Parts: sequence; C-alpha cells; structure tokens
Amino acid sequence: MPPRSRASAAVGIKAFGAHIPRYRLGKERVGGGSAQEKAVANFDEDSVTMAVAAGIDCLRGMDRSQVDGLLFATTTPPYAEKQCASIIAAALDLRKDIFAADVTGVLRAGTNAVKMALDAIAAGSAKQVLVVAADMRLAGPRGDAERNIGDGAAAVLVSRGDVVATVEGSYFVTETMLDTWRSQGDTFIRSWEDRFVVEEGLQRVVPEAVGAFMQKYKLTPRDFARACFYAPDARRSTEMGRRLGFAPEQLQDHLFGKVGNTGAAYPLMLLVGALESAKPGDRVLVASYGDGSDVFAFQATESISGARQCRGVARQISAKKTLASYETYARWRDVWTSEGAARRPTPPMPSLTALWRESDANIRLYGGRCRKCAMLQYPPQRVCANCLTLDQWEPVRLSDKGATVFTYSMDYLAGTTDVPMVLTVLNFDGGGRMLCIMTDRELDEVKIGMPVEMSFRKLRVVGGVHNYYWKSVPVRA
Repeated sequence: MPPRSRASAAVGIKAFGAHIPRYRLGKERVGGGSAQEKAVANFDEDSVTMAVAAGIDCLRGMDRSQVDGLLFATTTPPYAEKQCASIIAAALDLRKDIFAADVTGVLRAGTNAVKMALDAIAAGSAKQVLVVAADMRLAGPRGDAERNIGDGAAAVLVSRGDVVATVEGSYFVTETMLDTWRSQGDTFIRSWEDRFVVEEGLQRVVPEAVGAFMQKYKLTPRDFARACFYAPDARRSTEMGRRLGFAPEQLQDHLFGKVGNTGAAYPLMLLVGALESAKPGDRVLVASYGDGSDVFAFQATESISGARQCRGVARQISAKKTLASYETYARWRDVWTSEGAARRPTPPMPSLTALWRESDANIRLYGGRCRKCAMLQYPPQRVCANCLTLDQWEPVRLSDKGATVFTYSMDYLAGTTDVPMVLTVLNFDGGGRMLCIMTDRELDEVKIGMPVEMSFRKLRVVGGVHNYYWKSVPVRA
C-alpha cells in the first residue's frame, strides 16, 4: 500500500529508540535446561535509568527544547511516592515548563501512555510528547517466568507533522483480570494457574480486541507488513499470530531467547524493532495486554528511510556480554547476599538539599563554558581556572558528548557490588574533564584512550533515596 501523502499534517511517531542492557544471562545460566538467554540490567540500572537511555536514543539528533511533555510507563518504578518522570525529564535535559506523568500499575502502561500522548497532541495541548517505557521485573528463581522475563526500555516521540509513521487507528478494551499481579511489598510477580491465565486471559482478550479493531477499520491481516503482540513466552507468541490469521513472516521477532518479555516496554520495543526495518507504506499492528488490550495500527511514511540514526533494538541485541554466573545476577538483584565484597559501614543518606541544589550538574550533567576564554569546566565554577573571570559562564550539556579515558584506577576495597570499582578521568570531545565511575565494563577492555559515553545510573540507595549520577560506559557498537 502506498504511503499517505498527508504525513506532513498527520499525528504519529516522529522518532523512536530503545535500550537493551549490555549483559545477558546466558543459555547455561538461566536454569531448567533452557536453550535461551535474556537481557539483564546491571546492578546500577533500574527502570528510570533504562528509560533515560532509551530517551537519549530516541532524541538523538533532535532538538530537545521542542518536547512539550513526557510520559513514563512502568510497573517497576523505584519510588512508590515520588514522580519518576521528573527525574527522567531532568536527565534528558528537557524544558522545565513541560507536562510529565508516571503511567504505572499495568502491563499495558506503555500503550496507555501512547494513547494519552496522541490525545494531548490531537487536543492541541502539546506538539511533541516523549513516551518512555521501561521495566525490570523479578520472578521466582529458576522458574519459567524468570527465564522469559527480560529487562529493557523503549521510547517513541509522538508528534504532529513530519512523522515517520502515522497512526491509522486504535481500539481499546478494559477488563479486570487477576492473572498476573504484584502487590505492594512483593519482590516477585505472582501468577494464577497457567491454563486459566492463557485461555481466559491472553488468548481470549487480545483476539477479541484485534478482531473488533479489524472490523472497525475494515482491515484484514493481509493489510499488515508486521504484527507485534504481547506474549509471555515464544510459544504463546507464535500461537497468537496463528490464531489471528497472520503468516509467520508477518510476525515481528518476539525477542524470546535474546532479550525476553520487557513488561510495559515490550509492545513498544517490538514496535521499534518493526519500524527499524519498515519501508514506506508498511503497516504495523501493535496489541498490548494487561487488564484488557490496546490495539494500534501505524503506517510508515516516506520519512521512515531517514529514521535510522537510533541504535534501536537490532544493534543492541548483538552488542552484549554474557554473565559468568547466575549468582552474579542474583547478587545484582539483592536476591542473594555475598560475603565476597569488602565489609563497610552503611553509607549516610545523601543531603537532600545538596541533591536539589546540584541537580543541574549531577542530573542534567551541565558543565560550564567561560564566555571570555571558552574554557569548559565540570562541575561549573564561579571563577574560570584559565582566565580567572568571575561569574561569566554558560551551561553546556555533557551527557550526550563522547569522551576518552585520560587515566583510570581500580579500587578492590571500595565495597562496591561490582569489584573492582573502576574510576576514570575523562576528556570530553570539545573540551572539559570529569572524574566518574565506569560501569558495564570488562577489566581487559579498560585502557587509556578508550572511547566512552555517558550513562545515567544509580550510585546507591540509602534511606529510600535513589541517588542518581552519570557514569562512563564503553561505546556500544
């Protein structure tokens, strides 16, 4: 089908991106004789840090000042009472006069947020809304759910005009269903009897929603190049496609055995994967699940050919490292404790006034450039170290700049989860120097002169306060 000529005035997706953690729990480590692997977030990652990474990927090369709103979708927010979207907006260096909200509590939170963004743009209250979805769910050790759940994030910039994919239609079903849940205080997700969950839940609700959508818009499976369905495992994904009348070649890669089901981010991650390889005119069907179902149809425009600047899904799947043991993963999630780390007193809770006062330097990662001599310093200083000019500096965002390692050290006694702690001194491209921790690293790859980039991570959690900062990471292919 030819692309729509009205793409310049239509509402749809202007840009997209994703984040898949670097590490995998390998085939021999997942347990239960599994022949697959899954993506696992590092010990200093959570749904907020992964959402920031996906947002950076989505906004690569874009003017961030044009974003009018941010919606963060997750079922695993680090805070039960504090907005996480505000942290993400600051880390992405978005304007302060934007609308932001957390959309949580249900697995279809990602597509719920897309619906809200589309409505805001259609109503004229915003021109561009960034939707980021991320999850880091936990299931009981060595079980089927743990083998199929992965960590990750996806982001789409919803906009009017000059979009890479227009929204062709939508349909929504809301129905209370206690099949998979997690109550306040639960560490692991809970689930009811498998056959009931699948037959009375997923395989009944999604086909009803997709069937009603097809009838509403007079469409058939043959009208779509790609179909993206929520599924708890690879078998159910294949069954769903067959049940709905889609040929195997129409089904988007379900990511099981590579990444896993990424919760609220899963339908959007499949959509990002489909858009990466879409051609002008291709239609993509997306159906989420969780207390109902949201169904969307997108159609790629001629602009899709120029939307390849993000890293997206495919490249991050191949850029990976495998964990040496299941015990490492369990220690990262605080499921098991280890006596291997150096014993240290519990660190004090960070000063909340200092966190607020220094948020531009620590969260937005602003350096300061002297207006007189153009020297760049981090953190910003009132007095220029070069020309001694007082209070004549302008903020410069460093979070999206490349850097190289000037020097480094390894601390085996720091008491960190990932021994040793690698401290790096970085030289940013275009000027500026910073001392920070390196993460997502293998010791044999750390060297002077290696290229790195910045990644928003957790330093620690003390007193319920999640202390975020930027770390250096090796550049991923």
